[in-house]
Amino acid sequence: MPHLFEPAPTARSKCRGCGERIAAGALRFGESLPNPFAEGETTYWFHPECAAFKRPEPFLEGLGSLAEPPEEVARLEAEARLTVEHPRLARVDGAELDPSGRARCRSCRAAIAKGAWRVRLVFYEEGRFSPGGFVHATCARAYFETADLLPRLRRFSPLLDEGSLSAVAAELGSGP
Repeated sequence: MPHLFEPAPTARSKCRGCGERIAAGALRFGESLPNPFAEGETTYWFHPECAAFKRPEPFLEGLGSLAEPPEEVARLEAEARLTVEHPRLARVDGAELDPSGRARCRSCRAAIAKGAWRVRLVFYEEGRFSPGGFVHATCARAYFETADLLPRLRRFSPLLDEGSLSAVAAELGSGP
């Protein structure tokens, strides 16, 4: 069974990328993988934007199954292609202020100061996203090899307001 796009028949499925429910009638992306617990396949559901950011290869494969592409498909396809070019972008899971000062940056290995902006990382393993550490906001450009993180941070940090996002963006631009 190939990857597919379809309207969600109910609001029971959750997005594997962000953990939010997928609203009934909303377009969702299904990634088909071998079932790890039985014979056959299983489908993991994503919001289209989450799939473009975190599972770009299956997302691009599934674009061919769209009979009527939504108006934002060109933007999502560009984001997925950017993630394929820079594979570490699929690890972005949002931004936050460091609450304790005990975390270490995966790029420079230095401690992240309490109250400093950091980017959360996740790794995709066996159909799940597992926490993978943090990167200083100032080290993000070097770690991800691009500064185009703001759409991902906006998607995976829904509690941040525009002022906080502009503060993170300023730090992203100030790094090496």
